[in-house]
Amino acid sequence: MKYSKFFQYAYLVFGILFLYDALSKYINNGEIAYASILLVALAIFMFFFRRKFTKKFEDRNNSK
Repeated sequence: MKYSKFFQYAYLVFGILFLYDALSKYINNGEIAYASILLVALAIFMFFFRRKFTKKFEDRNNSK
């Protein structure tokens, strides 16, 4: 279970990296990096999804 908590926060790290990539491309070149913005949204969604799923899984194991 400890690995799932690590990967849960890894999604946030990747989201921050993709956000940095999108902002740097926009500031330097004036182009909007839609792929990076999409990956930021996906990483944030996956963080909250995995956190909810992990909590639900832990609650199920504790009730047995």
